[in-house]
Parts: sequence; structure tokens; C-alpha cells
Amino acid sequence: MPPVRTIVPLWRRAVAETLGTGLLVAVVVGSGIAAASLSPNDVGLQLLENAFATAFGLAVLILIFGPVSGAHFNPVVSAADWWLGRRAGTGLTVRDLAAYVPAQVVGGVAGAVLANLMYDEAAVSWSSTDRSGAHLWLAEVVATAGLVVLIFALARSGRAALAPAAVGAYIAAAYWFTSSTSFANPAVTVGRAFSDTFAGIAPGSVPAFVIFQLVGGVVAVGLLAVLSPDAGQAADDVVTPPSDTTVRSGASA
Repeated sequence: MPPVRTIVPLWRRAVAETLGTGLLVAVVVGSGIAAASLSPNDVGLQLLENAFATAFGLAVLILIFGPVSGAHFNPVVSAADWWLGRRAGTGLTVRDLAAYVPAQVVGGVAGAVLANLMYDEAAVSWSSTDRSGAHLWLAEVVATAGLVVLIFALARSGRAALAPAAVGAYIAAAYWFTSSTSFANPAVTVGRAFSDTFAGIAPGSVPAFVIFQLVGGVVAVGLLAVLSPDAGQAADDVVTPPSDTTVRSGASA
């Protein structure tokens, strides 16, 4: 007899998105602080250490929170999930999206504060690292579009169980092949503005990064319309598929 499928309440999914995004930013910022301390004279090694920790940390967080909320941790991913799934009756509802995005942003800020405190820094120290320029904005379009296409390609082909490893690997690679070091996430970008450390971004650079990440999401939706017109059918499996006894999306709770 198949297991009874239950609905995870929206509040619980929002909590999972808050915690997951917060811990992701804590990994990014914390490993950046550690890297700068361990390898003070080698920026390349600092980036390698930061990328390594982020890739593995993200994979673990997807495994932990995926069965609860889908482990989006990213407003662009959540928005694409809603947009692509709306016609098929899959993915996030408008109400879900309205809960996920603020939860992710709040989590991102809290994660940066947590990382600062763990390394005996001021709880909030606005980043002074300017990250502006057309080349960086283009890199954010590429990084974000690639991430969204990867996630939906995995879901559509029934390989969403590979998301922890695949998404972690993509982010690690994108740290190096994009000039912006692949923020690719508005919530993470906002959070990283709260830490004046290796992984930080100046508040004045945040709006443009977020705008071009959203552009990357639009590009991804366009690519999926060409490559996988039925990608929305798999929106319930973004980023990770539900467990045998869990349905995430479309809940009214």
C-alpha cells in the first residue's frame, strides 16, 4: 500500500527556507573570513577555500531542508518555480512565493550576522567591497541563468535527487568561471552586504546585482521554453523532489 501523502504547512516550509538560506550565507561569509585569516597573502587560495566550503555546505543544506521546503534558498529559483509551474498546477503558488521570498531574505541577513558573531566581528559591519561594472553584471546573468536551467533540467529528467551534488558542483565552478564569483542569488547578495569581510558586497552594489540576477532568471525561463517546454510539469521537484510522504507545493496551510 503506498504511503499516505501529507502536506507540509506553509509556515514550516518558510522556516526551512529561512534556516537554509541563513546557514548558506553563514557558510559563505564564515568560510570567507576563515580563508582570509588562513591565507592572508593569497587571494586565489582564499577563493578556492571559500568555493570549496560553499559547494559542500550547499549540498548538505539541500539534503537537510529539501524534503521540507524544496531547498530553494533563492528568490529567483522560487519565482521561476511559480512562473513555470502555474499553468500545470505545479510548483509554488502565489501565496507560497510571498512567504518564501521574505523568508529567504531574512535568513540571508541573519546568516551574515551569525557568521560575523562566530568570528568575533561586529554583528553588522557594512561591506566596503565595491562590485560594480558591466562585466560583473553580465556574469551574474550567466551564473543565475545557468543555475536555474540546471535545477529544472534535473527535475524534468527525473534526476532531482542529484541536485545536492550537481548544484554544489555548479556553484563551485561558477566561483571561478564568472568574474563576479557567482552570487546568483538576491537573498544571499543582500545578506553579504552585512559583513565587511572577504565575501562581502558594498550595499551600493547590491541593487544592480539583484536586477541582473532577475534578468538571469528571465533568460533561464526563455531557455527552458526552447529546450524543455514541459519543464513546468516538474516544478514540484524543484530543487529536490518530495519525500515519499510529503507534498510541498500548492498547500493551503
